[in-house]
Amino acid sequence: MKLHLHLLSDSTGETLENIAKAALAQYDGVETLRHFWPMVRSEAHLDRILQEIAQNPGLVLFTLVNPATRRTLEARCRALGLPAVAPLDAVNDALSAMLGQEAKARPGRQHALDAAYFARVDAIQFTIAHDDGIAAEDWEECDILLAGVSRSSKTPTSIYLANRGYKTANIPIVVESPPPPALFTLKNPLIVGLTTSTERLVQVRRNRLLLLNQAPETAYVDQDAVAREVAYARRMFADNGWPVIDVTRRSIEETAAAIITLANERRLAQRDG
Repeated sequence: MKLHLHLLSDSTGETLENIAKAALAQYDGVETLRHFWPMVRSEAHLDRILQEIAQNPGLVLFTLVNPATRRTLEARCRALGLPAVAPLDAVNDALSAMLGQEAKARPGRQHALDAAYFARVDAIQFTIAHDDGIAAEDWEECDILLAGVSRSSKTPTSIYLANRGYKTANIPIVVESPPPPALFTLKNPLIVGLTTSTERLVQVRRNRLLLLNQAPETAYVDQDAVAREVAYARRMFADNGWPVIDVTRRSIEETAAAIITLANERRLAQRDG
């Protein structure tokens, strides 16, 4: 099935894209032709978009706070017999009822450069500077430290967590090169061990070697050697009481969500003494 999906936003459209992506993930066999229209803030701009919608009819999703622009879009979509959905309406209605106030109609208000924004930028900069065991002297400053053997998704997970505002460092666990003693005396960061199945790790490493045009048969991808690496890391995690997440069948987002849950539980436990 083919679907024309029109996304209209008076800001960057990032929120709308994420909503559409999450919803479409629930359906199989759909060929989606996405038409993305950000920064829609004038009737003239909307008129041009409506011509495209008429030529490629489909589902219209929008986040428009200007009442006049919104009324025009809804009226034209009704005339064309097309559904026009504002996915944030239900959330805003519920918030207005609970808070006793109307939402402030400001395009892109959620992207204001507030303290949280700068904290997220700081977290990203910290995380990039502390990838792969670099700058161990700063580890006490991080919120989360990920440990795991090579190719266990430490770096992409760290970057994802940084985008959520967590200063994250990571360190590879290598049998021949034990981590610095400082790792075992850290107080502030939540240390999480990442592990995966030997078979999956070998496959990922082989693909990595192929991409780099390197020899495909080394100890790096030897089944027995990799199994020893994984066992060594697991023993280290257990000996130090670090929580462990198996990333074998998890996406980066799922792994990060599990880590954030651990961080929240730790924070609540510390708060409650």
